[in-house]
Amino acid sequence: MTVFFQYDTLTWPEVAALPRDIPLILPLGEGYGFDSLSSALGEPLRAGLLPPFPFGWQGSGLVVPEAILGATLANLLDSLRDDGFSRVYALTPQGIDLGLGASRIALPRGTGNVTVLSSVGAGECGGGQQPPDHASESAPTQHTQIFGFYEEIGGKEPHTIPYDSERGKVVLLPIGHTEQHGYHLPLSVDTLIIEAIGQGTASAASEQACCLPVMPYGVSTHRKAFAGTLNSGGRAFEDFWVAVIDVLAGRGFDRFYFLSGHGGNMSFLVNVVKYTGERHRRIFCATSFLYLSGPEGVAALQAHRRSPHGGMGHACELETALILHLRPDLVQMDKAVDEMDFIATPSYSMDWIESGALIANPPWDDDTLTGAYGAGSLATAEHGQIWLKAAIAEKITHVAEIHEQHQKREARRRAGFGLWGKV
Repeated sequence: MTVFFQYDTLTWPEVAALPRDIPLILPLGEGYGFDSLSSALGEPLRAGLLPPFPFGWQGSGLVVPEAILGATLANLLDSLRDDGFSRVYALTPQGIDLGLGASRIALPRGTGNVTVLSSVGAGECGGGQQPPDHASESAPTQHTQIFGFYEEIGGKEPHTIPYDSERGKVVLLPIGHTEQHGYHLPLSVDTLIIEAIGQGTASAASEQACCLPVMPYGVSTHRKAFAGTLNSGGRAFEDFWVAVIDVLAGRGFDRFYFLSGHGGNMSFLVNVVKYTGERHRRIFCATSFLYLSGPEGVAALQAHRRSPHGGMGHACELETALILHLRPDLVQMDKAVDEMDFIATPSYSMDWIESGALIANPPWDDDTLTGAYGAGSLATAEHGQIWLKAAIAEKITHVAEIHEQHQKREARRRAGFGLWGKV
């Protein structure tokens, strides 16, 4: 019997310790039969499940062209191959051809099952050790209800996400990533944080915003130094999200806000916003730099941070605090290493809000031995709770401003301002 573990709960050293012939599977959605998957893989003792890709294919509720989705998935699988893994697969529903060849496993998706995943760390199967035949009774497990991304209606998935009744709201599009976060944090940090911010914003401003399922994959150009980091590829990332806006704008949605939990996404999201704003001239599509980056957010950071400048960058005081609040079971504080020896000059330095006139992308292994930028050891769950509330408050303000921008621009258009009066 195959024991499936959650890949994104591991740290990068744990990923580095995995046998390179262990199967790693990236599912499109949830709800697959794991006995069937185990059989398709040849009944391995252990296999890793990457975070499900939440939408994009026929039946997911939000469909983009298959060539665009296929290119994104191919890049993600190639990330794992670059780290030496020889058995990597996309798990897809039947009847979908994404051009992935032998890298694709197609299985039916069912209803009503519960998937049981082992949360045992990689250390139990790395370094040539034999994994257990099954999870022990005392080992923690996580139960994930299938179709977790959708409300079930009569036992069936809804036809579309978001629901058509949400038109007129700001559609929040949270994008995290699956990447290394030092010795003490899991690969899922960026996804967990931005999912909490997106859902918290939509819940607090439910009359003004709705939230798509979080996307756990973004862009990392620094991935070679630290095992486990995925990369959807900059151009494929842009194509995918432009296609998502194309679909939603075609369905009558006209206000969008990209929320990113990962700094590597930001320059590409700026391009997406620019492309979509020109393609769909009656929408308002925006993004912002991560979170806690506006005046109130920066003030909240400064009021409570314990680290000096350079203590908040990546796997740092801020991100560690947020995960201590959201998922303390995934934090290994005894392994936290503070690194603040960034090569800084007057126009280029590292902190949560990168400072200076220069924009650059030097190799991360110039500045960090562990994959961390900052002082994770100074983090507290109490501060994480404070900063999460501040981040949600910041996003609620942005949602209101996006509504204001769209409404004022539509009024000006209807009045025939400039070229609008000639259309």
